[in-house]
Amino acid sequence: MGFAQPERSGGAQPGRLEGAPSEWSGDAQPEPLEIAHSLAERPLRIAILGLSITSSWGNGHATTWRALVRALAQRGHDVLFLERDVPWYASHRDLPDPPWCRTVLYEDLETLRTQWGEAIAGADLVIVGSFVPDGIEVGDWVQKQARGVTAFYDIDTPVTLAALAQQACTYLSHSQLPGYDLYLSFTGGPTLERLERQFGARAARVLYCAVDPQLHAMQDVACSLDLGYMGTDSTDRRAGLETLLLAPARRWPQGRFAVAGANHPGTEDWPANVRYVPHLPPPEHRAFYGSQRFTLNLTRADMRAAGWSPSVRLFEAAACGTPIISDRWAGIEDVLTPGREIFLADSADEVLALLTDLPEDQRRAAGEAARQRVLGAHTAEHRARELEAYVAEAMGVAVSPEASP
Repeated sequence: MGFAQPERSGGAQPGRLEGAPSEWSGDAQPEPLEIAHSLAERPLRIAILGLSITSSWGNGHATTWRALVRALAQRGHDVLFLERDVPWYASHRDLPDPPWCRTVLYEDLETLRTQWGEAIAGADLVIVGSFVPDGIEVGDWVQKQARGVTAFYDIDTPVTLAALAQQACTYLSHSQLPGYDLYLSFTGGPTLERLERQFGARAARVLYCAVDPQLHAMQDVACSLDLGYMGTDSTDRRAGLETLLLAPARRWPQGRFAVAGANHPGTEDWPANVRYVPHLPPPEHRAFYGSQRFTLNLTRADMRAAGWSPSVRLFEAAACGTPIISDRWAGIEDVLTPGREIFLADSADEVLALLTDLPEDQRRAAGEAARQRVLGAHTAEHRARELEAYVAEAMGVAVSPEASP
């Protein structure tokens, strides 16, 4: 890739135009006209500072970053991913060296500033993600250092806004919002207007999570589970897990259930027909979904309140053709059609009715309809194209119909 070590490396580098600089530096920063033509004429140089791409343990960020970075690389862009080296991910790295980008683990803010300042200055696009350690300091530094387009990618938008309202957000400050050229949000709908009017974001644009079809697809495996759920524990999803999975399991002892995800408490008190898997790395998600007759989608309280907040797991399950039972939130019908592509449930009775009474042909048809919908609009390739269009908009560059989402 075009990003180099702090010291210069010799020889030509792949993915770069002839005559382009062999490493990123402030001195090599292209003129505005060069930037304007870059979307069409050469790969963009993209620097990302995200929570984690190397470890999916206990977070949903890694899956999102991996899919997006892979798609960007496949479209010819040159990506540097800067990740804070923290012990809880160091001991759970399921992808220590992603093949689609240059990945750097930095020790602290001082190391980031001294060793990677030139790369940030030379980037066409710098993205700072939510929940980055010392994210406020990182964001202030990026806004001062970067000469290209800057973006904040909020993978937790409703959580962020709630924390900002309480003056308790550790990775984004009120004063930073107007300083980013783009505010990319996992949440769409009315939240985008709120970001601009109430918080002063220059350009709030939805960039939903996505699925990587290379990792998530249908496979011919026997269904060993009636209902499964994948997700890290959170206090605001426990009631949903109890109502929509544990209670049905208690009432239907013959049923087969499973929960996969870190940190769930009290699993020893769960029904005997519920299997618990503390962690399931992304390469094993496909088999897990494929083993289920239905999968459960649960949404955090802030996301439900905001609406228009589909989860990574929702798209993953759909891409695998697994029929989905979900809690309710505004805007879900804009993603998947209830009753045809997804089933909504509010009670254990409704879940049990789906598990025991829904005709098999309707179950399979819903899974296939959701799969077609997601593959047609919610893959990482779609997100990469959307991101390109937003960057072009920020640069003031017209995008051809072939390049637009």
